[in-house]
Amino acid sequence: MRTGLELGYRHIDTAQIYGNEAEVGQAIADSGVARDELFVTTKVWTENLGSGRVLPSLRESLQRLGLERVDLTLIHWPSPNDEIPVAQYLGELLEAKRQGLTAAIGVSNFTIAHLRQAIEAVGVDEIATNQVEIHPLLQNRKLVEFARQQGIHLTAYMPLAYGKVLAEPEIQRIAAAHGASPAQVALAWSLQQGYTVIPSSTKRENLAANLAAAELRLSTEDMAAIEALDRGERVANPGFAPRWD
Repeated sequence: MRTGLELGYRHIDTAQIYGNEAEVGQAIADSGVARDELFVTTKVWTENLGSGRVLPSLRESLQRLGLERVDLTLIHWPSPNDEIPVAQYLGELLEAKRQGLTAAIGVSNFTIAHLRQAIEAVGVDEIATNQVEIHPLLQNRKLVEFARQQGIHLTAYMPLAYGKVLAEPEIQRIAAAHGASPAQVALAWSLQQGYTVIPSSTKRENLAANLAAAELRLSTEDMAAIEALDRGERVANPGFAPRWD
């Protein structure tokens, strides 16, 4: 993370379940980057969705991060088997916003059905984003269409599908034509659709190359060729995941 900040990254995405909030907070403190230049996101884990747990868990996250508030807090996953109503934990998260613990709230891994419940619970204007798996092999078209209709921004995680996208011959062909890397092509595809993209890497050269993907412009033909790669190949699918659209 320190390398990313040195290179110019300013969006930091962490979560309670990652177990690294304290390390993230220390890296922020050591970086010398002004707090108002950073956008810090964390996520509330499923075990903290129960009644009265959302706010205390977020306060614990803030303590670990060494911050007075984060810029965005997401519900990491819907409650497994929908045991806890969306309205309950999103209502508590909205209260956290009102108390100044987070500047904005949102959701992650929400299906269309869950988004409908979220909209009913807190209003569409309160849902800053739905962070979901999107990449050329899993384009999530039904969900994307619904989110766009509602005006809900999408954040694409695992945009390279743990490297699977990089091995696609069509991605490699487009990359060669642009003098770019396959990763840059995949990231540019997401960016040109208006998604926020959160790739991850531990290598400085990859971090720098990923950042440069914002400068790559793909043609209409390139975008269409990548669109044809969709085959519903999901990477993040734990046993407690919802029934996907």
